[in-house]
Amino acid sequence: MKKIYVYDFGSQYTQLIARRFREMGFYAEIVPYTSRAPNDAGAIVLSGSPYSVYDEGAPLPPEEIFEKNLPILGICYGLQVIAHMLGGGVSPSRKKEYGPAKLKVLKENHIFKGVPKVFRVWMSHGDRVERIPEGFEVLAETEGSPYAAIFSESRRIFGVQFHPEVVHTEYGMDILKNFAIYSGIKPEWTPSNILDRIIEDIRETVGNGRVILALSGGVDSTVLGKILEIAIPDQVHFVFVDTGLLRYGERERIKRIFPSAHIIDAKERFLKALRGITDPEEKRKIIGHTFIEVFEEFADALNPKPEFLAQGTLYPDVIESVSVVGPSAKIKTHHNVGGLPEGMKFKLLEPFRFLFKDEVRRIGRFMGLDEEIINRQPFPGPGLAVRILGEITEERLERVRLADRIVEEEMKRSGWYDKVWQSFAVLIPLRTVGVQGDYRTEGEIVAVRIVESLDGMTAHWVKIPYEILERISERITGEVKGINRVVYDITSKPPATIEWE
Repeated sequence: MKKIYVYDFGSQYTQLIARRFREMGFYAEIVPYTSRAPNDAGAIVLSGSPYSVYDEGAPLPPEEIFEKNLPILGICYGLQVIAHMLGGGVSPSRKKEYGPAKLKVLKENHIFKGVPKVFRVWMSHGDRVERIPEGFEVLAETEGSPYAAIFSESRRIFGVQFHPEVVHTEYGMDILKNFAIYSGIKPEWTPSNILDRIIEDIRETVGNGRVILALSGGVDSTVLGKILEIAIPDQVHFVFVDTGLLRYGERERIKRIFPSAHIIDAKERFLKALRGITDPEEKRKIIGHTFIEVFEEFADALNPKPEFLAQGTLYPDVIESVSVVGPSAKIKTHHNVGGLPEGMKFKLLEPFRFLFKDEVRRIGRFMGLDEEIINRQPFPGPGLAVRILGEITEERLERVRLADRIVEEEMKRSGWYDKVWQSFAVLIPLRTVGVQGDYRTEGEIVAVRIVESLDGMTAHWVKIPYEILERISERITGEVKGINRVVYDITSKPPATIEWE
């Protein structure tokens, strides 16, 4: 299968480029900007970047990618890389473009096939191309960018100054689809093909070995568990660790879905390890290390001993934890990625490591799994530990667990649960004065967080009806001991993350 390789120059939109192609069935994979052109490359996309091509040490791809006669699409910084490396000129723009701009198509050529002559695009650049390389022609312009889209027929190279991957660009998906079709990439990225590929990779990686699957009760580990039942049914041990940091009823739910699962009660162990810890990164690392200790002890008691630890790690987890493909910034450590100990005995098996959650959901739906499983909202691997700001105690855990259940119940009752990406409660270690009955109270604050998103990489807060928020607030302050104030988080991602820690 020929692939679209997206060269990552550090843009926060890089992952979105890959997602857009995948949504249309064209397989796209992100690689470091230093990569040589892979043998199975059918096309290359050069991403945006916070850098300028004339900066000292600016990221530039190997020159050989321009010598392979592969179709190339440069986006924003990618366009400037093309101009800079092939003999054109780039300089700081006298009129910077950040936000919407009106694009005027001058030549309906390949990528602009079937789109209007004028439409809105999204710009985000302080530099612009001042001189295009020899052999290129201009396809489109904006008021601030006379070379907003360029093309070389002989080199099979396109460059656009705007971002077709973001929803703010009209007809952006059409432009990307036109590029994929021009490149001869076939739309083979379907749930059926993805599932076949994952099963094949699992069998090839594991061989005759044994696997422990870390079950969490979430969508990812549940779908992975069902795949492992197909791929290596006699070689996998399903293990659910009750950390004491989970939602109500998780242990019972796991037993329903995986009757053969091993349940390990490690509540006291986790709470003891987290006692007095308030730093979010330290919490995540302690949880990651403790998980591994528990799994290693479980494995030591088995014969033959499992070599692999399987996890439902997703692409956004990897991206936010470590810069694995380019100069992108680390956002936070995920306990099942950056929080794992260096000397652990297991080999990791992470079949979803380069999948987005909606792709996992599509696979689960294709497999015929129950919609209650497929549509379950994401829950952080470290559990409620990252929804309690400050120290974790049993009393505070019970508060946030009950508040979180109330949010879930009211969202489901109102019909909004399946309309949003995530909805949950966060416990804030600030005491405020309140009045209940005729008495003065002092209690902690619960923040309610409800966001909509496609993949967790970006998110927008939801303008939920006031009557739902009012009901949530009334129930939390009335039913959760020690809480006398509820606030609603109206911050999008960025600048915030979805979870508070």
